[in-house]
Amino acid sequence: MLVIEAMHGHHDCMELQQMRYAVAVAEERSFTKAAERCFVVQSALSHQIKALERELGVQLFARTSRRVELTAAGEVFVAAARDALQATERAMADAAAADGQVRGTLSIGVIPTITAVDVPRVLACFHNAHPAVQVRLRGGGSEQFISDIRAGRLDVAFLGLAECTPPNGVSFRELSHEALVAALPVSHCLARRKRLKLADLAGEVFVDFPSGSAGRAQGDLAFQAAGLHREVAFEAMTTDLIVGLIRSELAVGMLSADVVPHDSGVLVVPLDDGPRRIEYLAWNEFNPSPATRAFLDAIPHDHADAATDSSDTPAL
Repeated sequence: MLVIEAMHGHHDCMELQQMRYAVAVAEERSFTKAAERCFVVQSALSHQIKALERELGVQLFARTSRRVELTAAGEVFVAAARDALQATERAMADAAAADGQVRGTLSIGVIPTITAVDVPRVLACFHNAHPAVQVRLRGGGSEQFISDIRAGRLDVAFLGLAECTPPNGVSFRELSHEALVAALPVSHCLARRKRLKLADLAGEVFVDFPSGSAGRAQGDLAFQAAGLHREVAFEAMTTDLIVGLIRSELAVGMLSADVVPHDSGVLVVPLDDGPRRIEYLAWNEFNPSPATRAFLDAIPHDHADAATDSSDTPAL
C-alpha cells in the first residue's frame, strides 16, 4: 500500500520527465544541449539526473570536461526509458484516437532526392487535418531509414532504391518508377547527343553518392550488370553538391532528371540501358500508431501500386 501511494501523483510525472531528460542527455552527449532541447535550465536538468542516479543506485553518465558518455548501466537504462516513453505516448495517442482525435508524434524520414511526392505540400495538408500531431522530419539515406523503421526509431519514410532491391523487412507502397539519366557539363562532348548508353560513359570520371548508400548502388549495379567498370572519383551527400561538381566540369553523374534544375549549367541525356529507380513510402506494419495510419491515408494512391509487405517479397 505504501508503495502504491508513493508512486501516485506528482512523482509519476517526475519519473517520466527524468526519463526524457536522460534520453536527451544520451542523444545530445551534452547537458547544455539537452537542457536547451528540453526547454529547461541546465542546473534543473542536472539536478534531476543526479536524483535519478541516486534513486537507481547507479551512475548513468560519465562526465568529462568535453562531453558526456553513457556508462554500461546508462546504456541499459536509456534503452528501457525510450521504450517506456514511446509506450506512454502511444497509450495517450490511442486513447485520443478512440475519441476521434489524432495526436502524438510522427517521425518521418525523407531522402533528399524524393520526386514522386511534394512532401512540404503533403505535410501542410496533414498538419491542417491533424494539428495535434507533432511531426519530426529527418534527412538521410534509404538503408538507414529502413533499419530505423524496423527498430521502431522511425514511423514512416520516403525511400529511393534500385529496381532490383526493394525494401526488406518493412511494409511499403511504390510511389514512382523512373530511369536515371546522364548528367553532363554543358561543354562535355556527349552533352549534345540525344541518347547514350552506359558504355559511352565507362571512361568518364563520376561523382556519386557515398559508397554503400542506396543512391550509389543504383549506378554500381547497373555498370556491373553491363560488365563495365567506372571510376567514381568524387562522393557527395546531396544532389546540389553533385550537380555543382558536374557543372564545374569535375565529373559526370547519373541522376533523376527532376532533381537537375534547368538553369543549373548541367544537361541531362537519356540512357538506353541506364538504371531504373523506384521511390517508396515505407512503414512498420506491426501496430502502426494512429498518426502513422492517418499520414499513410494522406498520401495519394495514384502514384503506383498498392501497399506491399516485404515479408512476402522474395529477396533479390
